[in-house]
Order: sequence, then structure tokens, then C-alpha cells
Amino acid sequence: MAVITAMATAIAVIAAPAAIAAPAVSATTASAPLAAASPAKDSAMTLSLTSSAFSHQGEIPVRYTCEAQGKEVSPPLAWHGVPPGAKSLALIVDDPDAPDPKAPQTTWVHWVLYDLPPAATGLPEAVGLSATAALPPGTRQGSNDWHRTGYGGPCPPVGRHRYFFKLYALDTVLPDLGDPDKNRLEQAMQGHVLAHAELVGTYQKGAR
Repeated sequence: MAVITAMATAIAVIAAPAAIAAPAVSATTASAPLAAASPAKDSAMTLSLTSSAFSHQGEIPVRYTCEAQGKEVSPPLAWHGVPPGAKSLALIVDDPDAPDPKAPQTTWVHWVLYDLPPAATGLPEAVGLSATAALPPGTRQGSNDWHRTGYGGPCPPVGRHRYFFKLYALDTVLPDLGDPDKNRLEQAMQGHVLAHAELVGTYQKGAR
């Protein structure tokens, strides 16, 4: 009996660090996590999102910000690993550090797109601003926090902010939601997410 008790104690001691090391829910997530359509499939997916303009956790070039000469344009994006069962894609870009990363109070939404075709593999620079850089057929736009559709570039009032480009693969084509804001789109996506990828860029005014 003493041997069994000692073994149980040792197992508990070994297991404890694993419990401590379990990742906590990120404090930068402003809304509840989206429910996956199939958790088992979601964990096996390798959906990835990149940009030729900046690396993950790298600085977003001024060209894609409010400090650009002329109209700010969206950065080029590319993705691969869309699961076979996907019927559409959605993209949300937001900043969880507003207005001050030392004391964030809100998540500012910069871009909302949905019903992108699953065959799409990316978006060109300045997408939607010309016929040669049109959004993929069928794509619908939502409203950002400037209460308009389209991309709004980083424009942090204080400090260096993070900008989360979040791509979702869905098992359905969403109905026409009008010009939904981020919250409404996330509600519509609940239970339909097959896979999710993130690309994070940073920006600080005058840091170049």
C-alpha cells in the first residue's frame, strides 16, 4: 500500500507542471472563441495566412497605414491549406490594443470580408480599389469601425499596436447579412468554422 501511495504522489507531481503549462486564453481576444464545425477536423488542419509585405509579428509598411501618401491600401495576402469541406472563407482584421496598448479599452475593427470562395488563394494589394485588383467573385463586405466597408489601415494614436489578420474556413456559404459588423459576422459563423489562421503585424506612428 505504501508503494502504491508513493507512486500516486509521484504521478501527481509529474502531472502538475503540465497543468500549469497549459496555454491560457489570450487576453487580446475581445469576443468569445468561435465554435468549430468539427473540433477533430479543426485540430488537424494546416490553414496558414501570410503576406509578402510583412512577416508574422513584423512591422506593417507605412504604405498600408493611415500615414500613406494618398489613399491607404490593403496589403497583399496569401493562404493555403483550405480544408476540402470548406464552402466559403471569411476575413477579419482588428486591433485589440486600442487606444493605448498599455491600457487597452476596445478592439478596433479594420476590415470585414465574408463569403470569399474557397478556391481563392489570396488577395492582391489594394484589393477592391480597381478592376485589376477586384475582390474574388461572390465576396461580400462588412462594416469596419469607421462605419464603412473596405479596408482601413493602422492608425494607432499611442504606442505600437498589433493588427490581427484572421482567416476562417467555413462549412457553409453565409446568407447576405447586409454590411455586418464584426460581432454580427462572428455570430453567423458560430458552429461553422472548419479551420482558422492568423497573421499578426505591428505598427507605431513615426517609428520608421
